[in-house]
Amino acid sequence: MTDTETGTRLIAAARVAARHAHAPYSRFGVGAAVLLTDGSIVTAANFENASYGLSLCAETVALATASAAGRLADVVAIGVIGGAMDAVGIARGVAPVGPCGRCRQVINEAAQIGKRDIVVWCGAAEGDAMTRYLLSELLPHAFGPADLGIG
Repeated sequence: MTDTETGTRLIAAARVAARHAHAPYSRFGVGAAVLLTDGSIVTAANFENASYGLSLCAETVALATASAAGRLADVVAIGVIGGAMDAVGIARGVAPVGPCGRCRQVINEAAQIGKRDIVVWCGAAEGDAMTRYLLSELLPHAFGPADLGIG
């Protein structure tokens, strides 16, 4: 499978996951799909809370799920999509969406633990728009486990 085919697969999985977003406050649905070393994919959607600070981003939920399965070091790539939700709760929009700063930091935890520069695919909720980055491009000079003498 080519790199672009992998990105397309992750973005498609993230779009399916975004359909399950619980975003009644922002009305902005986000889906994430994490690729593991064995080719399996873990997906998640954002999960908002009435106490806004307790909301969870899709990327964080997907990485926490991988971690709960003992697979955080196996993360190879992540695909993210997002967009304003329509009346039936489907994310819409043709511009690629990237992970927020907090999510970049959480992705960095997986990157440093797995000793790899994770590929981050940013896709649109609809259409073909998709951009590929390395995490190090999105979060240069990141703080992580190595700064604490771990790993």
